[in-house]
Amino acid sequence: MMTTPLTVYLMAGVATANQMFNECCRKLENMLKQETSKLDIHVLFPYGNNSRNLWAQVLEVGSDLTNRPPLFRIGGRKAAEEIKATYQGSGPVLLVGHSGGGAAAYQAAVKLHKDGVLQDFRVVQIGSPRIRVLPVLKDRVSYFHAIDANGKLNDPISRIGSWGGWSRSGRRVSVPQWNHFKYAPGYVEGMPIVGGHADYFKHANPFVDADEVCNLDKTIDRIRSRLNGWI
Repeated sequence: MMTTPLTVYLMAGVATANQMFNECCRKLENMLKQETSKLDIHVLFPYGNNSRNLWAQVLEVGSDLTNRPPLFRIGGRKAAEEIKATYQGSGPVLLVGHSGGGAAAYQAAVKLHKDGVLQDFRVVQIGSPRIRVLPVLKDRVSYFHAIDANGKLNDPISRIGSWGGWSRSGRRVSVPQWNHFKYAPGYVEGMPIVGGHADYFKHANPFVDADEVCNLDKTIDRIRSRLNGWI
């Protein structure tokens, strides 16, 4: 069992109800208390909750998908401020973001890593827009998206943004080619869920499959898989 504290930040996307992560927090605590002697879980709303203007939140998510200076990456900046105010300064940090919260989680991690606040961290993006990941950090970032029964991506939010960039082959004379995954997270996986983009954290009928596994349990299982070998 890990003796240093583990700090977890769950980050919501746009128009999210305050209670969305309640059951997720409970299940994460049950899972992680077997791994660490001290666990600290926080829920952040970098774009506000469902009482705030939707379009203002959407615009702020857009700011986090760009390479503009950190001051203009609104959700990431707000998340970074909340993390600095609550992180005790020791132990690994897990940032889990749903939808736009995945973009905010990544941008906050980048800023805090550059500032020396976060050293040992992992980011898990769930149903998030695609944001280019710095090559030096890609092994710290994982990405999960919903797929249908045929294995095809069926979450429209996961189609927003890009991981692409131009690449050259190793030959002396080469033609640049567009690589759709050049700046992708280090681990990308589709998971079959019942429903759509808003339903990754649902845990009751009708969000239970034929094997009686709910969406939340599938999401928690993916998060657990990315912790192996880290904590």
